[in-house]
Amino acid sequence: MNINSAIKARQVRVIDDEGGQLGILVTSEALRLAEEQGLDLVEVSPQAEPPVCRIMDYGKYKYQQAKRASEARKKQVKVEIKEVKMRPKTDDHDFQFKIRHARRFLEEGNKVKMTIMFRGRENAHPEQGLKQLEKAVAALKDVGQVESRPSKMGRFMTMMIGPLKK
Repeated sequence: MNINSAIKARQVRVIDDEGGQLGILVTSEALRLAEEQGLDLVEVSPQAEPPVCRIMDYGKYKYQQAKRASEARKKQVKVEIKEVKMRPKTDDHDFQFKIRHARRFLEEGNKVKMTIMFRGRENAHPEQGLKQLEKAVAALKDVGQVESRPSKMGRFMTMMIGPLKK
């Protein structure tokens, strides 16, 4: 976005600060008009023929743009992935404890990655890990839904659960 003397075109289409068309003017004439009003001449569409320029307070414009961008960032929701790790033989009390954590994460709007870790001979019985994950899905069905089915990679079996859409 070129401003004032950085505009290289000989002729420009000028729009005044209220949005009205002033027509096609020589760049030096458009600059003079902007300076008389104490404003800047800003090139808004350089690829047009002739380029379109607007008379505006550029500092105020930049400030408003920054403010709008900051508001958009505030309203943006960032979803995090929280991980809950268990073993195939995790006891019932510990399982309930992990499920309470997963429930809290889902209620906060985060995704939960459920991980079952296998050690030694446990690797020979992946169905036990699958049973744990199915039990977890059943316990969390009121606050979450399965986003990716259980998959086993090496000694870990993982599954993603996302919050329910409202």
